[in-house]
Amino acid sequence: MTLTAHRPQTAPASPSSSALLTPTLVLQDVSKTYGDGDGTITALHPATLVVQPGELVAVNGPSGSGKSTFLSIAGALLRPTTGQVRIAGQDLTALSDAGLPAFRLKNLGFVLQSSNLIPYLNVREQLTLVPHLAGEDGRDARQQAEELLQLLGLSERARHFPDALSGGQRQRVAIARALMNDPQLILADEPTASLDSVRGREVVELLAQQVHAHGKAAVMVTHDERVLDLCDRVVSIVDGQLRE
Repeated sequence: MTLTAHRPQTAPASPSSSALLTPTLVLQDVSKTYGDGDGTITALHPATLVVQPGELVAVNGPSGSGKSTFLSIAGALLRPTTGQVRIAGQDLTALSDAGLPAFRLKNLGFVLQSSNLIPYLNVREQLTLVPHLAGEDGRDARQQAEELLQLLGLSERARHFPDALSGGQRQRVAIARALMNDPQLILADEPTASLDSVRGREVVELLAQQVHAHGKAAVMVTHDERVLDLCDRVVSIVDGQLRE
C-alpha cells in the first residue's frame, strides 16, 4: 500500500494555531490482515496519517485499494491488526468493544454514500434521533436541529421525508445529522457517488465549510477527482489490498 500526499489545494486552519492543537485523528502504522486458510490476506499495509482540527483530507484510490478498510479503522468500526489509533486524544486500543459505540456516538459523525436516511422519519426527526440515542435533552436537540437546518438551507424541508428530497438534499441532511452530536471527527464514504458534478461539488463545499468554520476534522474517501481541489490534502491508497 502506498500513501502519497499531494500539495494542499485550499488553506486549512492557521498553521501557527493548529500546531498547538492536539491532532483529532492519528493513525500510527495501522494495518489489517485476515486469516485465509494457511495464509493471510493483507487488506491494508502499515499506514500513518495525522489529521488536524480544521482539516479536510481526501483518501483517493481505485475500487478494492483498501479505502473502505482504512475508513473503517479511522471510524473505530474495525480494529487494526497492528498499530495505534487515537481520536481526540483517546487511544482506542484502551477501549473495550462494549465502550466503542458510546465513543463513536459522542465523537464521530458519519456521512455515507447513499445518505442512509431512515425512510419513515422526516428531515427534522433524522437529526433529533442522534441526541435521542445519546440520551440528551429533547428540547436542546430540537433547537440544535432547527439551527442546523437553517444553516444548511433545509428549513423548508424539515417536514419532508427522504423520498421527497433530491439526492443533493439528502446528502445535506446526512451532513446535518453528522453534525448533531458536535463530533470531533467527520468521516465521509463516497458522499458524491450518487450525485451529478454540480450537486456533488455543493455537498463537498458544504462539508469543507463546516470543517473550516468550526474546527472539525474530516476524512473523505472518494474516487471523484472533480472535488479534490476542495480538500486541504489528498492521500492516495494504491494496492492496499493484497493477497499473500
